Amino acid sequence: MNIGVIFAGGVGQRMHTANKPKQFLEMHKKPIIIYTLEHFEHHKDIDAVVVACVESWIDYLNELLVKFHITKVKKVVPGGATGQLSIYHGLVAAREVSAGEKSIVLIHDGVRPLINGDVITRNIEGVKKNGSAITSAIVKETIVLVGDENRIDTVVERSRSRVAKAPQSFWLDEILENHEKALREGNDNFIDSCTLMRHYGHSLSLIDGPYENIKITTPDDYYTMRAILDAQENAQIYLDVDR
Repeated sequence: MNIGVIFAGGVGQRMHTANKPKQFLEMHKKPIIIYTLEHFEHHKDIDAVVVACVESWIDYLNELLVKFHITKVKKVVPGGATGQLSIYHGLVAAREVSAGEKSIVLIHDGVRPLINGDVITRNIEGVKKNGSAITSAIVKETIVLVGDENRIDTVVERSRSRVAKAPQSFWLDEILENHEKALREGNDNFIDSCTLMRHYGHSLSLIDGPYENIKITTPDDYYTMRAILDAQENAQIYLDVDR
């Protein structure tokens, strides 16, 4: 079984929205999280989806699932105090949905809507081949590591640099075992699942995804998403005209 684990437990303080979490902001009359969920809904190899959501917004999300005909979401559970805890809650829900079947989980941000079906396919294939698949993107600018007194310590070779993105995908039993190990040791604030897995000694494989696979965190990201969606729509129109 292939299960999407979507975490949307944050409130988006950097977005500076007064009335709703960033995942529920609308663009072209559709909330950001619905754009994200539609990729999993429409992918033939995704069997189920679970969502870890801000608890006070769960009822609203359930209404959206009905309105936009999202049928693969089998559980919506409360998020946690940190991103790691939200993912953990989603993984526990995925274990319940899997009913003991050997499963792959694709862990993805609810506010990362600009993925595509090919990325999902290659994540699933990557787990089957390597045990993990961390979506990444090629770095376009020089990365430096900063040492003491705000001085450059190391200039990282650009050809070997990647930006870690999502989905981040694993065998369900393996990632859940390591999440539970972290919690037993009092660690509940790993920035993402690849950092957690690397901390516990796991080898992680990368797949390159589209550079535009951004996380909608700030107002700039919101307007970038709108520009990309508009460009995609215009390209479709012009393609139809050419035909």
